[in-house]
Amino acid sequence: MTNSPASSSDAASHSFGQLDERIQRWIWQEGWTALRDAQEKAIPALVEADRDVIVAAATAAGKTEAAFFPILTHMLRHEPEIGSVLYISPLKALINDQWGRLTGLCESLDIPVVAWHGDVAASRKHKFIKDSKGVLLITPESLEALFVRRGTAMPGLMSKLRYVVVDELHAFIGAERGKQLQSLLHRLERTVGRRLPRVGLSATLGDMALAAKFLRPEDGGSVELIVAKNGGQELKVLIKGYVEKPPRSDSESDLENPQMEDLVHGSTLEVAEHLYKVLRGSNNLVFPNSRRQVELYSDLLRRNCERNDVPNEFWAHHGSLSKEFREDAERALKDGSRPATAVCTTTLELGIDIGAVKSICQVGPPPSVASLRQRLGRSGRRKGEAAILRGYCIEPELGPKSSLSDCIREGLIQSIAMVRLLIRGWFEPPLVGGLHGSTLIQQILSVIAERGGATAGELWATLVKGGAFEGFDRDDFVLLLRHMGEKQLLTQDSSGLLLHGEVGEKLVNHYEFYAAFASDEEFRLQCEGRTLGSLPVSHPLVPSQRIIFAGRRWRVLDVDTEKKVIVVTPDKGGAPPSFDGGGAMVHDVVRQEMREVLRDKAPVPFLDQGATALLSEARDFYRRANLDTVQLFQRGNEVVLLTWRGDWVNDGLAMLLAGVGLAATNEGVALTVPRVSTDRLFDALAEIAEMSVLDPVVVLADAKNILREKWDWAMPDEMLRKSYASLNLDLIEARGLAETLRLAN
Repeated sequence: MTNSPASSSDAASHSFGQLDERIQRWIWQEGWTALRDAQEKAIPALVEADRDVIVAAATAAGKTEAAFFPILTHMLRHEPEIGSVLYISPLKALINDQWGRLTGLCESLDIPVVAWHGDVAASRKHKFIKDSKGVLLITPESLEALFVRRGTAMPGLMSKLRYVVVDELHAFIGAERGKQLQSLLHRLERTVGRRLPRVGLSATLGDMALAAKFLRPEDGGSVELIVAKNGGQELKVLIKGYVEKPPRSDSESDLENPQMEDLVHGSTLEVAEHLYKVLRGSNNLVFPNSRRQVELYSDLLRRNCERNDVPNEFWAHHGSLSKEFREDAERALKDGSRPATAVCTTTLELGIDIGAVKSICQVGPPPSVASLRQRLGRSGRRKGEAAILRGYCIEPELGPKSSLSDCIREGLIQSIAMVRLLIRGWFEPPLVGGLHGSTLIQQILSVIAERGGATAGELWATLVKGGAFEGFDRDDFVLLLRHMGEKQLLTQDSSGLLLHGEVGEKLVNHYEFYAAFASDEEFRLQCEGRTLGSLPVSHPLVPSQRIIFAGRRWRVLDVDTEKKVIVVTPDKGGAPPSFDGGGAMVHDVVRQEMREVLRDKAPVPFLDQGATALLSEARDFYRRANLDTVQLFQRGNEVVLLTWRGDWVNDGLAMLLAGVGLAATNEGVALTVPRVSTDRLFDALAEIAEMSVLDPVVVLADAKNILREKWDWAMPDEMLRKSYASLNLDLIEARGLAETLRLAN
């Protein structure tokens, strides 16, 4: 056939001939002219089922086929006992996509493909239970449910398992859900009594060695790493800058019939109008930094369509919307019969098949460089097309009392830094090494459900010794079991067998048990009994610390972690920054690149006129304030401590300062410390620099809002603080920063 892929005898392909003839035939029928780079490299690595492999490649680079062509070939060698393969995905929608993608291929091979999650009919799941062969597509939560509900059946159900494939690997690393997945994979291998080849698929991995350590914690060095060529795709970038303008009206009562456009900031309207102008007539994705902003921009864009008497082309998509609303947006993008743009959160960042989009729009700084790279993978997927990124940054109007953050145009500078790092090919390494005590509690309850009871020794051997939670020592583990008993999660019978307690039984039997992660929760802010509003709080708080809300500073009086209430009083500190960082933790390298952007004198070629003017203002301020050498200075009644470090270090230093009596607030590139002299702050930094022991139990003694994960409430207090610090603070680097700042000033 003239358009068939090169055979194994051709110089162009060394892998095609290793595939089963039926898979070769399917490839010919699909009209493929060549295997892609990821597929060419993955086939010889996977076809013998004798190793763990990670395949890292850009979105739409054929990672699914790279895994399944050799996996299915291996399974077909053992006909009629083809066995099974477990495909684990972070999203039900992605499972539905992959089911459709694999079914055509697998039907031609007479290999069943079964999707397994809460929306799939029980009759379809029963077919796999009756004859456990083929490809099982499942989420970690549904796999957890299999262990809990069918624990005694699992050895038989998984006995023919040949591979485990983890899609979107980067989405799991560093999260509670990732620790749950690691534990489930370990339990799976104990259940079948042998090592199973693990295959990780990902578009974004900042450090392949760390990713390998995540996939195979006890032997990351044995994982074969395949990084596909990216093909040198062209990238077009434009960042537009705006100065914040007030709404047309201060309140609804000022106008007889106020419209949405009268009540939002004028600069927000300008962004929405530009989005409408450049996106109409094509498929695109718009990423604001919050669900509230998603709703705001999608509504403004829809109203623009109505005013112009044209069909709506703009759809909201975020996790709080119902499944039907999300699927409406996905169908509109995938349909192809008319233009559609989704205004979305991270819900459309992963690999759900929505077809090709023309451009990606980012309103405000992206959460991370890795996230920006993942989003851009959606754009320019048609041959010869460039990937297009449009950025929108709104900066406040400056005045005599403007904050440091506003003067250096922190939001714009962060956006520029992230784009520069993206172009250089850097992105954040995955976070590994956290204790994840919350998920250990969930896994203890799960193993007991699976086995109908377990001894402390059995739990230790399954979960900690050689398992996913090796960071815990035996004393901590025993203390945890006792504490779970006090919380009535566990009880012990006369033989020493641990069973579910009264509370534990109720929670395990609830459908929400299977998820290891907590839903995003917001704290209500109250002042003198009046609710000011609510917001997510990403940094640890101690009494007397300051918080920024509604354009004002507030001092924390009390934090009720059970009721999720923060009691505040107005604070007379300096002007709060308008930029709040978007809620995501920012890496050290990003902050250091931001400093380089400010130091640099060269023009930034991907800025429009407005953004160029804002950058010029920021660089002028940086130079006038001598910020290249000054790291600590008095500003009003507060001291500003310029760190240029990431949030793990900044939050760590803020907690260490709290421990020596100073209430510091992490405001991005700097910490601010109110009502203190520079001499007193120097003394505090010296005290921190000389600390020989950094015990998170002591450092976080007064922190009030560290119940972040689902099962944190069930942890002993000391373990809770250790677990929180391991995931959110870098105390060693913070101590080093204190020494550096003390010596530099």
